[in-house]
Amino acid sequence: MIILLSLILASFNMGNRNGVIAQPQKPHIIFILADDLGWNDVSFHGSKQIPTPNIDALAYDGIILNNYYVSPICTPTRSAILTGRYPIHTAMQVDVILGSRPYGLPLNETIMPQYLNELGYASHTVGKWHLGFFAKEYTPMFRGFDTHYGYYCGHEDYYDHRTVEGVRTDAFLFYN
Repeated sequence: MIILLSLILASFNMGNRNGVIAQPQKPHIIFILADDLGWNDVSFHGSKQIPTPNIDALAYDGIILNNYYVSPICTPTRSAILTGRYPIHTAMQVDVILGSRPYGLPLNETIMPQYLNELGYASHTVGKWHLGFFAKEYTPMFRGFDTHYGYYCGHEDYYDHRTVEGVRTDAFLFYN
């Protein structure tokens, strides 16, 4: 798995026609977490089989994390990245959270979008959450994200919104 963090710096506008000096803009932050992406699955690492020009451009203009080690499954990795803490300290170290399990990333954990919101950023997520959804407080939009376009579990069907154990997650979409 490769984690790619790309900071795309916004252009700085140091003045305008009125001679007033404007404040520099904050950099845009785009964080890409790709499950099951191998080292040589992107062309910026040398893949000749899989061209990835857009990901390459983000990587070359940003920061590439080549020595970031993650858990071999989704929930512990996501909890570590969003909290900055090892999964054993958030009780997320054992397994993925299945749709029928009544727990999630503890609510007393402040996560990345909450910190970014305090700095004036808007935070959005696309893709799977996989950090619990048994109560609305555990879902992305109650954890600091302004929008969430995706699903709550792993292995969810795109059409009928059933998880591998048959739980329908579209019944929980009213949270967002």
